[in-house]
Amino acid sequence: GTTVVRLAITVEMHGASPPIVLLHSLALDRSMWSPLIDELDPARTVITMDLRGHGRSPTHDSFTIEDMADDVADTVGFLGHDQAVVVGLSMGGCVALAVAIRHRSLVTGLGLIDTTAWYGPDAPERWAERATKAQEQGMASLSQFQLERWFGPEFLAANRESAEVLLDVFAKNHLDSYVAACHAMGAFDARAELGAIAAPTVVIVGELDPATSPEHADRLHQAIPGSTLNVIAGAKHLTPVECPAAVAALLAPLWTGSPRRGETDETHR
Repeated sequence: GTTVVRLAITVEMHGASPPIVLLHSLALDRSMWSPLIDELDPARTVITMDLRGHGRSPTHDSFTIEDMADDVADTVGFLGHDQAVVVGLSMGGCVALAVAIRHRSLVTGLGLIDTTAWYGPDAPERWAERATKAQEQGMASLSQFQLERWFGPEFLAANRESAEVLLDVFAKNHLDSYVAACHAMGAFDARAELGAIAAPTVVIVGELDPATSPEHADRLHQAIPGSTLNVIAGAKHLTPVECPAAVAALLAPLWTGSPRRGETDETHR
């Protein structure tokens, strides 16, 4: 896994540097960021990309979170930027963490949304089970389970159609790449490096997130110096889709340079 992969990208908005780079969650692609992009400052440069094995980027049957992070750093450099605000959701948050750890000078701000530095002692087994289910029963077998993890019932009732579009992206994800991504997430453990992250960091989590709970977010916040912790009331796992305006407002200090506070904020929709 040493080869860097050219990722499929979209420069969503051309504006001020450093750009905001958005990294999607497992088995989705850059299209999931549309609701958030609508809430971001139109004067910024915003870059979305399909991570390795996802969307229109090359498929692979074995890679690590660190490989994906190197792809991202290389892609940002290829686009002519030597700095970026890097924001990731779930798996994309793991990748964003790895970018901040491995490419320190690149990251001027870090947004970690519904994510973790480590999925726990049984993570390799649990992620392997999910990979096996996909291999035996197909990606679609996991999709109903996903909807209930991603969104609260109120959001689902009101936005069924846009949720189904994301499910379709999920179900079409390349199977071998999904399996590789599951194993990569099971193996990921960045806990020892968190204290060395110097970039301003905003940690955001849905109050009801069943995948990466507020406890995961709090552990990130406690370990990353000067980070802020923000819990979005009533939200589940895909908070940038469920509560885009709240998430955009919480991330904004990463590029406006507003003073950061170290305490916990409770954000209500």
